Amino acid sequence: MSNIKEIVQTTGAPQAIGPYSQAVKVGHLLFTSGQLGMDPETGLFPVTVEEQTKQSLNNVKAIIEAAGGNMNQIVKSTVFLKDMNDFQVVNEIYSGYFVEPYPARSAVQVARLPKDALVEIEVIVDL
Repeated sequence: MSNIKEIVQTTGAPQAIGPYSQAVKVGHLLFTSGQLGMDPETGLFPVTVEEQTKQSLNNVKAIIEAAGGNMNQIVKSTVFLKDMNDFQVVNEIYSGYFVEPYPARSAVQVARLPKDALVEIEVIVDL
């Protein structure tokens, strides 16, 4: 396993809004930064948690594909929710992006997300 960090960047997901990278690859592992449900072309957020969840997962997918991988290679995800009452609807949308065996996952409610987003998702991928 290589200890060299490789930065993964794509225009298919929103650009970093701070001093961080969209993703970092170390050896065969890819670590994404949290992806908000922001449209990478417009910089705007859809209104609903359903739409933001789809966009967040599409942003994750774009980053993984830029690294040469796919969603089936995700081994761990973390879902940050503004409101845990949205868990069920987010879970339904999330399940549409994965097939068994599913990755490990944590889901937590947070006090606030950047840009007042409703959901943020980060993943670890075994490329």
